[in-house]
Amino acid sequence: MCEQPDITNCPSHTPPTASAGGRHRDDGPAGRHHAEPQTGDGYTGRHRPSAHELSVWLTSQRTQPVQRRGRYEAKSVAHPARMVPDIAAGLIGAFTEPGDLVIDPMCGIGTTMVEAMHAGRDGLGIEYESQWADLADANIALALSQGAAGRGSVIRGDATRMTSLLPAALHGQAALVITSPPYGPNVHGKVRPDEDGVHKSDAKYGTDKGNLAYRPGGLAALIDGFTTILAGCQSLLRPGGIIAVTVRPYRIGDVLIDLPSAVVGAGVSLGLTSVARLECSMAGLRDGRFIARPSFFQLRATRRAISNGTPALLPAHEDLIILGKPLHSEIGDAHPDDGAGPKVGR
Repeated sequence: MCEQPDITNCPSHTPPTASAGGRHRDDGPAGRHHAEPQTGDGYTGRHRPSAHELSVWLTSQRTQPVQRRGRYEAKSVAHPARMVPDIAAGLIGAFTEPGDLVIDPMCGIGTTMVEAMHAGRDGLGIEYESQWADLADANIALALSQGAAGRGSVIRGDATRMTSLLPAALHGQAALVITSPPYGPNVHGKVRPDEDGVHKSDAKYGTDKGNLAYRPGGLAALIDGFTTILAGCQSLLRPGGIIAVTVRPYRIGDVLIDLPSAVVGAGVSLGLTSVARLECSMAGLRDGRFIARPSFFQLRATRRAISNGTPALLPAHEDLIILGKPLHSEIGDAHPDDGAGPKVGR
């Protein structure tokens, strides 16, 4: 099993006292996240943080290859932007009960579904790129062969049209959505140095130019497409449900792109509540000292910035944006235009 991050004192973590079947199933009562009303303005679910609570999750005590070893097909490493298994596992443990439904609208190789299944939850993913959807199927099959108690499936399609892809019976049933916006080739891929220089590979989701990662228009176009996806996710969430987005700022040249703040703004514009902004450590912690595990691209960007006279530090975390669906929304669910929007692969 995947080592869980230390989330004991994180916002919204309430150790479960009893098992509960997911509300999307017919064989059990609702899980705990149909939630209890709370006083105060804004979000009324059970995930409101207080100022003194821990805001950093230790999600890289093990390297990512170790987290995946024996649990995922070997070919999974080819995906350019894999979800960190311990982040997915930590979110599932914090915000769901056994039997709950967890959705990833851009599921890639199926990390969210695999971790949900091993935790006794049901995982449902959407993936546009066929090669990654096939690999997600293989990873789901592997989880089942290893005795995972939950169920998993992946649907091939465009995440901006998810309300038409999924059965109407699932609308309002998900306890948790886990996702991450695509960044494009600027921060993805593997590198291999040799005597002729550095060679880059596995840096693209696919060749379809309709993929949101390659949509022209820069940050504004990316956020526009991602907002459409969040709107679809909102309709799938039950009241009090959570959308968790892993995201990080990145540089294009000397320009720092504040993608986390843009994601928060997109969610708030839809009527979701910004519940918390946490940090997932991308470095190990040993004897009070950080063990940096930067990517080649992070090292290169940081070194270039410093050489150009721009103060910069090596990133050691990803932002974790927690958005909540209020128990009683005055504006109702937002529904994306099922006939428009970019194609998305993740």
